[in-house]
Amino acid sequence: MSVKSKTQDISEQETPKTGKSPLDRGVLLSWCATAILMVGMILFYITTTLPKTDDGLSESGDPQPRLSVPLPNLVNENSGHELIRMANIKTIPPDGIRHNAVKYTVEPGDSIFKIAKEFNVSAESILWANYDLLNDDPTIIVEGWRLTIPPTNGIYYKWKEGDSVEKVAQKYYADPEKIIAWPGNHLDVSNPVTDNLIGMNIMIPGGYRELAPWIEVLPFAPRTGVLRVVAGPGGCEAPAYGPIGSGSMIWPVWNNSISGFEYSSYHRGVDLAAGVGTAVVAADNGTVIYSGWNDSGYGYLVEIDHNNGYSTVYAHLSEGSLAVRCGDGINQGQFIALSGSTGKSTGGHLHFEVRYNGGFVNPYSIIP
Repeated sequence: MSVKSKTQDISEQETPKTGKSPLDRGVLLSWCATAILMVGMILFYITTTLPKTDDGLSESGDPQPRLSVPLPNLVNENSGHELIRMANIKTIPPDGIRHNAVKYTVEPGDSIFKIAKEFNVSAESILWANYDLLNDDPTIIVEGWRLTIPPTNGIYYKWKEGDSVEKVAQKYYADPEKIIAWPGNHLDVSNPVTDNLIGMNIMIPGGYRELAPWIEVLPFAPRTGVLRVVAGPGGCEAPAYGPIGSGSMIWPVWNNSISGFEYSSYHRGVDLAAGVGTAVVAADNGTVIYSGWNDSGYGYLVEIDHNNGYSTVYAHLSEGSLAVRCGDGINQGQFIALSGSTGKSTGGHLHFEVRYNGGFVNPYSIIP
């Protein structure tokens, strides 16, 4: 071998190669893939664990994707300690539920008004349903009496032979359709046959009739000089002249709300809410023409002739509280007695009447 050939071989062995082998490229690609995977995992961790702010952005200010996260199962820690619904022992159903009449036994302290309020019906409806016991008089009920309480306001009527829906409705100013539709009457709305109703009680919703007045009317004593005496132990021969009413009356008690019956053809005054012992004053100037007990149902009574055609009656006053005597001239607002519950009365209140020339006037129509 020549020197030149030997030198060439040595040069080829010492000269470094500039290209990479297939093994080096595989390792590089492997590291790149690993780096990309790590970056992806870091981004996934950040997007799923970074807390969100109220505006939907992460703490870094980047928008956060909304992910659905399953909720854990609800664990009832009060198992075995559930609330128990107690039975409702109240036997009076609310208005609109009861379709049939019920019986009620009068208890101590009861009144028609109290019972009516408890059953959410009018006192008149109870009177109409119990005429055989009450005779349209609400002032006297006896402990132990069994009263029929209708399911709603109206007439609780016993059907008679020859009755028809139209005839009964006309008699009690009711709507025939309401009688037929009332569930407790069990009438077929498409064919309301009534032949089998004879002797049965039927509800007439909204029906009414006049009640008989339960307090006798006192004779009126106008300023004529002809009649100045009102019958009864409290009446007297009143003087021919006295203070003349102003024509503008005031309420005789501070509370002019109703506590009992309003003015009607059978109750010719108003029952004002005035507990026993409430001060009663004269509604206007005038002359006392009655002061004392009255047997017609008023109890202790004061009547004032206002000498202008008007007179006023103050009834059921407390015994021993009358501060005026028959014949006294008094002024508007003057104290005359204390309210009570004497005579035909159920509970403390003031029965107040206004009369004009012998007729009766609704106090609410003339007193503001």
